[in-house]
Amino acid sequence: MEISLKNLNFGVPAAERDDDLISCFVITESYQNITKGKKCIVLGNRGTGKSAVFRKLADEEKAKNNIIIQLAPEEYSYELLSNTLRKEMEGSWAKHGAYSAAWKYLIYVTIMKNLSHQGKRFKQGPEARIYNYLRDQYAGTDTNPIGMLISYLKRMEGIKIGKYEAAIKTAELRRLYSLEEIEPLINDIEAACRNKKVIVLIDELDKGWDASEDAIAFVSGLFQAAVSINNKLNSVKILISLRKELYENIPTLYEDAQKVRDIIETIEWDEPKLLELIARRVIKKLPGLQLDSYENIWNSVFSEVLDYRQTKSFNYIVDRTLYRPREIIQYCNDVAEYSRRMLIPPPLPFNYKHIAEAEYGYSESRLKDICAEYRFQFPGLQSLMETFRGQSYNYDRESLEDHLLKVIVGEFQISREASSWCGSLDPETLVDILWSIGFIRAQAVGGLKARRRSGSEYLGSHQISSLNLRNIKRFHVHPMFRSYLGLKESKA
Repeated sequence: MEISLKNLNFGVPAAERDDDLISCFVITESYQNITKGKKCIVLGNRGTGKSAVFRKLADEEKAKNNIIIQLAPEEYSYELLSNTLRKEMEGSWAKHGAYSAAWKYLIYVTIMKNLSHQGKRFKQGPEARIYNYLRDQYAGTDTNPIGMLISYLKRMEGIKIGKYEAAIKTAELRRLYSLEEIEPLINDIEAACRNKKVIVLIDELDKGWDASEDAIAFVSGLFQAAVSINNKLNSVKILISLRKELYENIPTLYEDAQKVRDIIETIEWDEPKLLELIARRVIKKLPGLQLDSYENIWNSVFSEVLDYRQTKSFNYIVDRTLYRPREIIQYCNDVAEYSRRMLIPPPLPFNYKHIAEAEYGYSESRLKDICAEYRFQFPGLQSLMETFRGQSYNYDRESLEDHLLKVIVGEFQISREASSWCGSLDPETLVDILWSIGFIRAQAVGGLKARRRSGSEYLGSHQISSLNLRNIKRFHVHPMFRSYLGLKESKA
């Protein structure tokens, strides 16, 4: 079947704008764990499909006539919180517990509002008590979720920092922390859900993230509230998604990881699933290919074998990703768009020239996006990566550590932001950091050889989650970054 380049598109990288997401969705083990109720905290790096999972889940649950509540904290809400609430140092103001109570209040009230709107017009029993509470507390108000959360926090803040007698302060705080006004209605919520489930999806917690005191308390309090509500109500399920690196850098979450490890699902992809992802999107545009194998569908768009070292085209492209759907979609789209702009657009399948010509722009955007992803954890990261520009991409341990030592002592110029954290580390620790963010890969040795992918003898952190790098003697810069940094293969 002849495929036209004119209308070839692999979809958009952002799940919220992807019209084909539901029809092209790839069912993974992670998704099954979440839908079966085994997991309720979803972690993943940017672009791994956390929002896609929630969109698909919401679509399926709505079809079952269950209630879906989607809470996406407004962008810049962290700045709003920081500007609205007093700092902990200004008084007895333990924010983690306060945010947890405020989140429980917000979630319970939001659930009750949805139950009341969708229930019978004439209320009785549990529904009547819920309706009466909402009528008495919220008649004539249209408070948005973030406003409701702040309102509850301000009530607690006023008592904690205000000039109250100790006994009054203790009693009032106990009442707010225990959600005394909501507690009598919790059994009514469960009863009102007898014929349906309520699923609350909380996504995009990284939008506007600023690593502030309030941002940390906001997320850690939410986690605690979600776990508490999920344990208390059988008919309600709170699902949260969060970027993995933010989770790992919120102490109150990471230190308690053992307590919630069984309910955490980390979204990870492998090559067969990424191949299926692209094949499904090609089928969407060309339904006549749907009975073919995923490999043949790929080979109808990309030459099976490239002139470059006789490498398989899928291996070449997937090897320039961190196994994230957003990356492979972007690279495939970049190749198609580059080819469309040529004076004489080429016939399909794409060959090595088209893939290689699109690589520089893809490499640049991915490097900058990775640096933005880790901007709070490793500010100024791009200036550290730039110290490798124009050099070889192959390193033995000694030469890599020597390069990083020069960074640490200032022989290579990096930004002031990067110096603030690089300068206090040793080369071994910097090797660990560069491997964990995907900038370098480690040579597979011994038993690790079985984990090789795409014919490469090097593994990245996206392929093997834990690795004792002290036993690794050789490294290379990940192929995704090489084109933009102008890296060369060592002649040695």
